[in-house]
Amino acid sequence: MVRPIRKAILPVAGLGTRFLPATKAVPKEMLTIVDRPIIQHVVDEAREAGIEHIVFVTGRNKQVIEDHFDMAYELEDTLRRRNKAAALELLNSMRPNAGGTSFTRQQEPLGLGHAIWCARDIIGNEPFAILLPDMIIKSEKSCLAQMVEVYNETGGNVIAVEEVPEDQTHQYGIVKLADGPRKAAMPITGMVEKPAPGTSPSNLMITGRYILQPEIFDLLSSHEKGAGGEIQLTDSMIKLMQSQSFTSLAFDGRSYDCGSKIGFLAANLAFGLDQPDLAADLLPMLQDVIRAKTGA
Repeated sequence: MVRPIRKAILPVAGLGTRFLPATKAVPKEMLTIVDRPIIQHVVDEAREAGIEHIVFVTGRNKQVIEDHFDMAYELEDTLRRRNKAAALELLNSMRPNAGGTSFTRQQEPLGLGHAIWCARDIIGNEPFAILLPDMIIKSEKSCLAQMVEVYNETGGNVIAVEEVPEDQTHQYGIVKLADGPRKAAMPITGMVEKPAPGTSPSNLMITGRYILQPEIFDLLSSHEKGAGGEIQLTDSMIKLMQSQSFTSLAFDGRSYDCGSKIGFLAANLAFGLDQPDLAADLLPMLQDVIRAKTGA
């Protein structure tokens, strides 16, 4: 039997420079997709998948993330006295259980691999999930929940993948699949971080969702630098492939890269149009803007 996935790492130490000046005082993870911070969407995904303990790898000026997942006594007392039961219940439903979160610091921006390594003592010797908060995934069943189902069948390591245009493969980590008919879940035979144009083994990018075995920490401990002069998680996964299986999952859903302005705007539109009370007004407004811009 495979060991259950109980813990997840969310690396949130980045500076968010692509969103300056908005992120000068507000962490990028606290920017909102409609009415919820980006980080809340990702935590909700993890909890839907059965995650019991979330480890946030933070940096300086990220205290507001910890506050967001704590009680807000003054606010909650005010809501209670004003009989705002629905709002109070919403806040309570988003708060993790007592002891269900941990926060550790990544003192220097040395790369994703280093951020994951910083959580090694909290994760311990058990398999775990990684969710990159820049990536918001819209799906009927959460992406991580789909991955857990695959993991329960295959064991080993599971990575979510998604098709990307061929001319963009150099921007992402890309996987190579085993030969055979393409299925949703496929064995991975290789991967490369940001391949040079024209050298990509496929058009399937790693989408920011992972289930990994704890042996990855031993490989990350060497602190070897890779692409961009950073400690890359992909490099250690390539080494781990020599002794453990890796399975890709082409999940049912769509990702939005909220680390980019266009992805952030697209996510707000997608999630906004998915809410009937907003869509009724939002869609005509969008149509008016498009007509004004195109003259159609």
